[in-house]
Amino acid sequence: MAAGRAPRAPDALKAGNALRIEVGQCSDKGAKDVNQDFHGCVHPRGSLLARKGVVVALADGISSSEVSQVAAETAVKSFITDYYATAEAWSVKTAVHRVLAAINSWLYAQSRHGPHRFDLNRGYVCTFSAVVLKATSAHVFHIGDARIAYLSGERLEPLTEEHRLWVAHDKSYLSRALGMRERLELDYRRYNVEEGATLVLMTDGVYEHVSERDIARVIREHGDNLDLAARRIVDRARRNGSTDNLTIQIVRVDQLPVPELDVVGERAALLPFPPALRANSLLDGYRILRNIHSSARSHVYLADELNTRRPVVVKTPSVDQRDNPDYLERFLTEEWVARRLDNPHLLKAPSDGGRRSALYTVFEYVEGQTLEQWMRDNPRPPLERVRGIVEQIVKGLRALHRQEMIHQDLRPANIMIDRHGGIKLIDFGSVRVAGIAESGGPMGRQQRLGTAQYTAPEYFLGEPGTPRSDQFALGVICYQMLSGRLPYGAGVARATSRAAQRKLRYRPLGNRDRAIPQWVDGCVRKAVHPNPSKRYDTLSEFLHDLRHPNPALVAARGAPLIERHPLLFWKLLSLTLFLLVLALVVTHPGLHA
Repeated sequence: MAAGRAPRAPDALKAGNALRIEVGQCSDKGAKDVNQDFHGCVHPRGSLLARKGVVVALADGISSSEVSQVAAETAVKSFITDYYATAEAWSVKTAVHRVLAAINSWLYAQSRHGPHRFDLNRGYVCTFSAVVLKATSAHVFHIGDARIAYLSGERLEPLTEEHRLWVAHDKSYLSRALGMRERLELDYRRYNVEEGATLVLMTDGVYEHVSERDIARVIREHGDNLDLAARRIVDRARRNGSTDNLTIQIVRVDQLPVPELDVVGERAALLPFPPALRANSLLDGYRILRNIHSSARSHVYLADELNTRRPVVVKTPSVDQRDNPDYLERFLTEEWVARRLDNPHLLKAPSDGGRRSALYTVFEYVEGQTLEQWMRDNPRPPLERVRGIVEQIVKGLRALHRQEMIHQDLRPANIMIDRHGGIKLIDFGSVRVAGIAESGGPMGRQQRLGTAQYTAPEYFLGEPGTPRSDQFALGVICYQMLSGRLPYGAGVARATSRAAQRKLRYRPLGNRDRAIPQWVDGCVRKAVHPNPSKRYDTLSEFLHDLRHPNPALVAARGAPLIERHPLLFWKLLSLTLFLLVLALVVTHPGLHA
């Protein structure tokens, strides 16, 4: 391994639809005895390239520390290793932030418990800058005084700011760095990139001693050998008087991926549709027992897994969807999602037992009924039973949201109740996965999904879903279990503008047939507010208010009496009119003649 340099992954994937880059790198100790810089680049293959992208990173140890080169090497190596080990469902931003927060905590702890705990500037501290290229985006992360720039003609447009505190015109200190403080303060920006785009990462030993024009000229002259270009720029910095370590990385995007083709989509394109299935049909390692459900979109069968003898559900796409690539990708993504979740309140998909001969998915079999059927059978459930169901749904939603997944189609028909009263969320075909959405393709396009009665109002404005969108659907389900109605009737689907949504009027839960505590009504009312910013910040808060009276919700409801208690309103109005007429008769006796 070259000093100050992490090993490269194998060359870029040659497939026609893959992201392909060219990288030139050079790092030199310069006039110093030790190279405290460290850098690395990884360009993975196959699905990892599509899900995680390409990573380019560099770190610069601070000169006041004798161990900062250890910090720089640890930061880059750990970052690259740990980033590719994060959940595939996470967005780049979430994955990088969590990895760097852990690295920052480790470096800070080493300094705090080491011989230089009273002077962290002599401890495990370094700058850190990285670019993650995924699909058609460049995700830029930065802390310290290195620089990431975009090459535009003969100019280098800085994409980062130097975190330095100037105390005089010729004297400054690092204000932020990795390992400097217990809490990580990281800059992040996302940019769209085009083929031919060139990004440059460099330490201050380079950019303070070579002009932007010279850097651009050298890259242009040696475009066919970016390693040579990097070496020439480092040599120029030394000749121009740089006394610091010198590191530069030049990254050129040679090819962007075709968004419509990713690993899931390719599988849909390669596998044939399964033959017509009926009882006793064999499909790879499964024996079909009976049909459970059929529609114009899919067919669902109860099957027996021959190796384990356990019942499973086999789902096949309808031939009517043969020419619908968006549907087919979502069809397969449902199983992809289920395999990455492990929660008793979420439907599971067994591990893939082997190569499949056709396009189908397999899930665990849940013996029970949907919440939709349960609500028909139990039109007036006890409040405590409703709470219990909602709490189990929340546990499933939390597991999804922790993986940066939004269900987007939460409704009674997609919630199963097993024989023991356990709740499972099913049907992940509409789930939005942050990590997949970044990759483009059908899963990344914003679409209005789900069933209108449970769809959050923001979807009708074309806005992306958030955990609060799932909260809205959960609130509607809770409202429906308690009242048999919908909080806004059918009005939400017709409210396709902010002005129309402001006119939506919530119908209080209570009626003459059933008394619901006002604080419960206030809790549900907040969960289904048309404006997502006025809903609960977390599902935990919703659950707490569903069990514990919150006086603020009752006092702050502010809805007209006719909406909160329509029967009481009309009684009071009738009484008022009666008293008014009586007063007129008494004061004007001739009026009754």
